[in-house]
Amino acid sequence: MAAAAVSSWVPEHHFKTRLGIVNPVNQHTATPPAVTLTPPTEGTIVEEHDPHHLPTFGSTTLTAPTTPILYLPPLLSSLPPGYVQTSEHTSNYRPLTTDTRLPDIDPVSLMLHKALHRFQPITTEYSVIPYEDAFNWEELLLPEDAEREWYCVVFRSKRKEGSDGGPLYEADRQAHEEAVQNGGLILYWYGIPHPETGLNLATCIWQSRTHAIAANSKPHHIRAMRLAAASYERYDLARYRLRKVRGESHLRVEPYDSGDVGW
Repeated sequence: MAAAAVSSWVPEHHFKTRLGIVNPVNQHTATPPAVTLTPPTEGTIVEEHDPHHLPTFGSTTLTAPTTPILYLPPLLSSLPPGYVQTSEHTSNYRPLTTDTRLPDIDPVSLMLHKALHRFQPITTEYSVIPYEDAFNWEELLLPEDAEREWYCVVFRSKRKEGSDGGPLYEADRQAHEEAVQNGGLILYWYGIPHPETGLNLATCIWQSRTHAIAANSKPHHIRAMRLAAASYERYDLARYRLRKVRGESHLRVEPYDSGDVGW
């Protein structure tokens, strides 16, 4: 894989167990019952299936759930030591943070980090539509005098039926923590396989393309990539430039063409 094919690990297990996609029936059974996600008629996420709603567990919801419990917040890298971990979530919207802290972060990336607490998909079809149309970019506002760009990597995948995910899950978890520790990874987000196509989407936002390329050569990432080759039926990478232009408050999402991105 070329160096530009950056950060293609997908910490699915890390996100689904430690970080919150929960099957409500019995979390301790060896083979938990399947959870089915039925897309709304118009393809948008409706309130009763809000994937950012933090589940409330009780005797009734655990034994006789009326709907699947899905919790898909953004996974933000914890800020460096000395920074206050700010949060702009509401009571029903709680982004997650990593155990490992970033070694450093620049002022404008800190602004983005704060805005990304509200990052979420705006349609259940996020795995098949263009990246720039899949998330609430227009709602992520930064101060008008800020100017910067960041590097986004998008992974569209489909798991092989019957593939053994155990070793890959652990390698993915280690690769994720490794990436945060080495710096540059601001956000990671992982979706749910589409109920009809089985396709899924994950994305990372980096402070720079240089950070992403550096992560590509780390040992846990290399091991995860080797294991992923046997686990996925389909695996496609795309790259984007996330831009904040001075004088504007919103973000621009543009396909990556060439050259450096960020710093």
